[in-house]
Amino acid sequence: MAGRTAGLVLLAGAAALASGSQGDREPVYRDCVLQCEERNCSGGALKHFRSRQPIYMSLAGWTCRDDCKYECMWVTVGLYLQEGHKVPQFHGKWPFSRFLFFQEPASAVASFLNGLASLVMLCRYRTSVPASSPMYPTCVAFAWVSLNAWFWSTVFHTRDTDLTEKMDYFCASTVILHSIYLCCVSFLEDDSLYLLKESEAKFKLD
Repeated sequence: MAGRTAGLVLLAGAAALASGSQGDREPVYRDCVLQCEERNCSGGALKHFRSRQPIYMSLAGWTCRDDCKYECMWVTVGLYLQEGHKVPQFHGKWPFSRFLFFQEPASAVASFLNGLASLVMLCRYRTSVPASSPMYPTCVAFAWVSLNAWFWSTVFHTRDTDLTEKMDYFCASTVILHSIYLCCVSFLEDDSLYLLKESEAKFKLD
């Protein structure tokens, strides 16, 4: 009975996640997006939108529908605050103010700086550690895996799409897996060095 109840709770939670967040479930938000698309995203209105859209926005993949969703998100947030409610999430994320083509400017800058720090440390490691060191290839590979993850994190926070979201989560998972691998290899390497030193000591005593 308890197992069946737990299963129902999990199914209910999955259904809630699949249906979206509180903000994008609001009729006000949905009606706003629908009206915005009908008014701006077809025919001559769409041509006008594209003609006045900055080139960096079009290169980043921002469409008329995306712009409608962004504007309507803030309309809905304003109504929530006006009624004294907390700011809701939209499509599983908190609303952020867009800057140029950056969807989440602070997160994008943070990811970029983390990637830059990883690159600097990789350069320092390669100049200070001999390539013949036992863990050298593994550590360098881990650095490149981390750099790749921070790159996709920057891209994802700059422009959230299905592709960039999947790449961000997948690359972050590879960092975790490689960290576990690095930990295991380091432990085995230290253990083998200890055994080698112990055998050399015994050989000298003999």
